[in-house]
Amino acid sequence: MRHRHLALFAALLLFAAAAGSLQALNVPQLQGRVNDYAGILQPREKTELETYLASVEDKTTAQLVLLTLKSLEGDSLEDFSIRVAEAWKVGQKGKDNGVILIVSIAEHAVRIEVGYGLEAILPDGKCGTIIRQIIVPEFRGGNYYAGIKNAFQTMVQVIGGDSSALQDLEKQDKSSAHSSGGFNCAFFIVLLMIFFVLKMCSPCRALRGFTTGSGGWTSHTGGGGFFSGGGGGGGFSGGGGSFGGGGASGSW
Repeated sequence: MRHRHLALFAALLLFAAAAGSLQALNVPQLQGRVNDYAGILQPREKTELETYLASVEDKTTAQLVLLTLKSLEGDSLEDFSIRVAEAWKVGQKGKDNGVILIVSIAEHAVRIEVGYGLEAILPDGKCGTIIRQIIVPEFRGGNYYAGIKNAFQTMVQVIGGDSSALQDLEKQDKSSAHSSGGFNCAFFIVLLMIFFVLKMCSPCRALRGFTTGSGGWTSHTGGGGFFSGGGGGGGFSGGGGSFGGGGASGSW
């Protein structure tokens, strides 16, 4: 009986993996440093943020980009994020110094995707602290612009070599983690099983090329495989940077 239950559970996981792959979102067109497809920013806020991120690139050569969307529509945030990174190629070629901040409103999900060249400077732990201690509190209060702006400013400080930029926040983060109690071992094992099944179900991902997006996003066509073109509007485009999945995700 136990083996039968395990087999049923495995079958359900495989079905969930296949269903998830069919719901993969198309990669939206890169329009500039601020890509507010969710419409959460005011025109003035978008202009200010665009100007700030352009000045950061002028001073440091690092490319920091924002993408907001209304919903992931059942897609995995991490899978979608790396597809965006591979399509947009944010960051300078050879330096791989790009960062993409992705916000999905419906799922209350946020991710910081970090290019290869910045993974040592902005490791997963620091990205997680920025999400939990800067973005989440502001987002819970409905202050999207404040959370986004403050997160970018903190990342820029860290990239610029300011080691003190996150010290106090990291202490608060560790304190919160200690007070949250232990993690359920059985639940952790189930999560690991789901993760590995989803990652191993690569044949199902070929079906993503037949999906369509929303909000006027481009389809998975052309020589770029299942990704839309990386060029953007307003004279801005990615510089050829590479990503390897570094960063962190969170929710509010």
